Amino acid sequence: MTRVVITGYGVASPIGNDAETFKNNLKAGTNGIGPITKFDASETGISLAGEVKDFPYDKHFIKKDAKRMDWFSLYGIYAALEAMEMANLKAEDTDADRFGVMVGSGIGGLPTIQDQVTRMNEKGPQRVSPMFVPMSIANMAAGNIALKVGAKGICTAIVTACASGTHSIGEAFRNIKHGYQDVMLAGGAEASICEIGIAGFAALTALSTETDPATGSRPFDAHRSGFVMGEGAGVFLLESLEHAEKRGATILGEVVGYGANCDAYHMTAPTPDGSGAAKAMKLAMAEAGITPAEVGYINAHGTSTPTNDVAESKAIKLALGDDYATPYVSSTKSMTGHLLGAAGGIEAAAALVALQEQFIPPTINVTELDPDVEVNVVINESKPAEITYALSNSLGFGGHNAVLCLKRWEA
Repeated sequence: MTRVVITGYGVASPIGNDAETFKNNLKAGTNGIGPITKFDASETGISLAGEVKDFPYDKHFIKKDAKRMDWFSLYGIYAALEAMEMANLKAEDTDADRFGVMVGSGIGGLPTIQDQVTRMNEKGPQRVSPMFVPMSIANMAAGNIALKVGAKGICTAIVTACASGTHSIGEAFRNIKHGYQDVMLAGGAEASICEIGIAGFAALTALSTETDPATGSRPFDAHRSGFVMGEGAGVFLLESLEHAEKRGATILGEVVGYGANCDAYHMTAPTPDGSGAAKAMKLAMAEAGITPAEVGYINAHGTSTPTNDVAESKAIKLALGDDYATPYVSSTKSMTGHLLGAAGGIEAAAALVALQEQFIPPTINVTELDPDVEVNVVINESKPAEITYALSNSLGFGGHNAVLCLKRWEA
């Protein structure tokens, strides 16, 4: 089978829109969560979000692009172009028919849907924008990326809620591993911080109602009360090892395993015993050909909701058995909030950086670890560590479980 390597990544995130800033903020445990500024959220009962700040729009876009694409597409394109720039790959450097895109989104163009439904109700159906459908449908981050870079291979958008980004990277990995593609842009994009997005998740009682950013997203804390919504994109540039070596690319890491399954238990809650997520972790380790003792770090799904965090702790114990306390565990959602369909892309990038830089990003905002969380959670400060393999977990509404296994690059 073909080995699959990572030669670039791009992020648009609440803790940075370039690789250096993102890395430094992960190490520093920077909180990217703050008061919602995109709209007046006072009537929603929700105060906090992880918004993308100081987005360098002019680097890759012109003014009219914002009228033709929703922000989830813009974030996705930006992250994809940043990944290509890091990889020093130009479209002409590869066979366009073997260059694919898999970038998922949990919801797609939700602000566009909200705006256009409001316009229809206020001004009538004849006033709906002709760009409404191409701006809002969830496949358009992937489609617009392919248009931008000239990728003519497989182009899909996986929609599995909070697991979308991880499934996308995993399926892209398999496409290269089994010889269907040479190069893939893969990850997730999301931009759902708007009235209907916040109100919808608030109605589920899934969101934190805290007003202080220091207590908003606090995964594994005994006093956690819900997740904080984030936005942005995370995209990997994946290549076959042969393709990367042939062009002299700098290799950042390797994707060696992927696990995917379903709880088939509940629409929004995970299996309480963690058995579904545990199986996905076992599948990822099995494909990587490693034992639980070899896992050095787990970037947990860690949403800061009462149900997720304990169930995920149980999943880690089930998956790793007697070695459950060996890997360091953290949730970078404590810094970014929950990017929904983009979470897997951002968190895979965090796991990659951890492998490259040999440190564990912290779970910040923790004042009292939940006694039912029995795994080795790194809290409040990053920690130097010698790690070779990392897992990145994503567990979505609908019971969707997806886990990646990444390996530190050793030439």
